[in-house]
Amino acid sequence: MAKQFRETGLFVFLLLNMILMIGLTSTTYFSAASPESKNGSSIVTRGLKETTLSNDTNIVLVHGIWSDGSIWNKVIPILQDAGHRVIAAQLSLRSLGDDIATVKRAIEQLGKPTILVGHSYGGIVITNAGYNNPNVTGLVYIAAFAPDEDESSIDLFEILPQPENVLQMFTNNIITDSGGFSYFNPDKFGEWFAQDVHPDEANILAAVQKPTNESITTEKSGPAAWKQLPTWFQISENDLVIPPDIQRLYAERMNATTVSLNSSHMSPISQPEEIAGLIMNATKGNHF
Repeated sequence: MAKQFRETGLFVFLLLNMILMIGLTSTTYFSAASPESKNGSSIVTRGLKETTLSNDTNIVLVHGIWSDGSIWNKVIPILQDAGHRVIAAQLSLRSLGDDIATVKRAIEQLGKPTILVGHSYGGIVITNAGYNNPNVTGLVYIAAFAPDEDESSIDLFEILPQPENVLQMFTNNIITDSGGFSYFNPDKFGEWFAQDVHPDEANILAAVQKPTNESITTEKSGPAAWKQLPTWFQISENDLVIPPDIQRLYAERMNATTVSLNSSHMSPISQPEEIAGLIMNATKGNHF
């Protein structure tokens, strides 16, 4: 009787251990699987086992003109929860050279490997800051400019004819102060830059605009880092600031891995999970 009890107890012990091991394996597997986002891109959810997806790639986020680092406030927590070290550079917007230097210092602080992410004018900055930089392993452009050497941010606008309403938008809504620094009309900011963002958020974006030296839009880019490094590009199909056709031209010219979103120019605010998913794919070198 005692022998039968011992044999039965051993069987139950082994069975419980098997169940426990299967449960742990299943938990790890399902926590590592990334759900599909609205546009089909793989994204990482914020959860207990998320650290299994992290890697040691650092990330520098770069904003555009009439903007600041707060445009990344929804993207940063997702990247940090996946284990990445992140710096959102705060540009002076006084000159392209100053802004490139700011990003280079952020890269130096983080070390290798680092991915650069540029939104709008930030694309020009990362194109230059990443050139011949041994710490930089990839470039991600978010509805951004991606010039070649000796191009400025407005050159492709002249190559591709733009709708009259876009030209009037810039002509009628840029406000210049006595120091030669410009703003975009706060009353029209949401309509043109952030039409898919909640009005309260759009009003904040308009209020935190950084004054931008007017000369920045005509400064020529130096040698292009995208000729040296793997690139990713997010196209905003409803962008009223940088028309989607110009974004496509940039992406095709650099042979970038491309994702299109039905978003305004402010895609980091309106679709942060998709943007974070693209960035994290870039940190892993994923081309889909």
